[in-house]
Amino acid sequence: MTLTNKIAIGTSCLGQSLIHNLSDKIHSAASAGFQGLEIVYGDLERYCTSRNVSMVTAAQQIRQLVDNLGLEILSLAPFENFEGNTKTPLTERLKIASHWLDLARILGAPYLQIPSQYDANNSTTDESVIVSEMQQLSDLAASSSPVIKLAYEPLSWGVVYSTWDDALRLVNLVNRDDFGLCVDTFHELTKLWASSFEKSGVYPDGPERLSSSLWRFVETIPIEKVFYVQLSDAERFDPPFSKSHEWYIEGEAPEFTWSKHARPFPLEKEFGAYTPVLDVVRAWIVEAGFKGWVSMEIFDWRMRDADYGIGTAAERGWKSWGMVKEGAGVHGGDGNVKLQL
Repeated sequence: MTLTNKIAIGTSCLGQSLIHNLSDKIHSAASAGFQGLEIVYGDLERYCTSRNVSMVTAAQQIRQLVDNLGLEILSLAPFENFEGNTKTPLTERLKIASHWLDLARILGAPYLQIPSQYDANNSTTDESVIVSEMQQLSDLAASSSPVIKLAYEPLSWGVVYSTWDDALRLVNLVNRDDFGLCVDTFHELTKLWASSFEKSGVYPDGPERLSSSLWRFVETIPIEKVFYVQLSDAERFDPPFSKSHEWYIEGEAPEFTWSKHARPFPLEKEFGAYTPVLDVVRAWIVEAGFKGWVSMEIFDWRMRDADYGIGTAAERGWKSWGMVKEGAGVHGGDGNVKLQL
C-alpha cells in the first residue's frame, strides 16, 4: 500500500544554527519536494529580528513567500507549558495565546501545536483545572475567523499526558470539535520501546508494550481526532546514556535530552537511527486509515553547525520520506511488533 498523505517538514529540521535563516529553509523545503511547513515560532522570531520588522509583518512576509512557492503552512509550533501552569496566571497565558493565534491566522496555519505540559515544578496534575484551561483556550481559538484548531501532542516526558491514550482522554474531556491530537513517533517509541540507558537500546518489555499500544490505537482511535502525524527516529546511545555524558543535565528528563539532540530523520541508520518507526507508521497511518498530513520533526545535533547546509537537511528529509513510503507496506518491522497489515 502506497502512502498518499501530504508531507510537511518543521522549519527547525532544516538547520539549528542561528545563522540558518527561515527564508532559506522555506526555499530548500520547496526545492526538495515538500508540500507543507510547520513554522517554528523561534524561527519566525529570528526572521523578525534580522529584518527589523514586527512579528505581524514577518508573518505576512513568510505567508507571501510560502504562497509564491506553492507550499502550505500546516502549523505554528510549539506553544509550550500552557495547561496547568502554576507560575503564570491564566489571563496572562491566554493573552500570549491570543498573540500566537493571531500569527497563525496571518500565516494561514490551520493548527496551533501544543506539546503536553512538562514543567513538573510549575504545574498542577489536577485534571479538572487542565480541562477547564484547555476548554478556554479552545474557545479562544474558535472565537475569530478562521478558527484555529489545537493539535495536542503527548510528549514522552509529559507530566500528566505522555501517551496518546492519556492525551485522547484529555481530548474527550475537553470535548471541543477543534481540539485534537498530534501524534509523534519519537514520543511513542521513547515512552514504550526505546531506552537510552539499556545497552540494547530497548526496554526489556518494549516490544510487548509497543505492540499493545499500536493495536489499541488501530482498534480504538477516533481517526477524525488525529489532526496530523509527526515522524522522527532516535539515535541509539552507544555507550548508554549516563551522568557523565556531555548532554546530561541534572533534573532534565532523559527523553527530553534525547529529543533535543538525537532525533534523526526516520530510518537514517547512518546517523544512528534504530527504532521500529515503520511499525508505528503501519499502525497509525496504514491500518488506522489516516489520510491527513504527515510531518517530519527532527532535532539533529549535527545541524547546529553553522556550516551545515540547509539544502542537505531538506534532501535528507525527502530521502527519508521515500524510505518510509517504500517500507510502509512491508510486513514485520524491526521492532518485533509484527503487525499483520
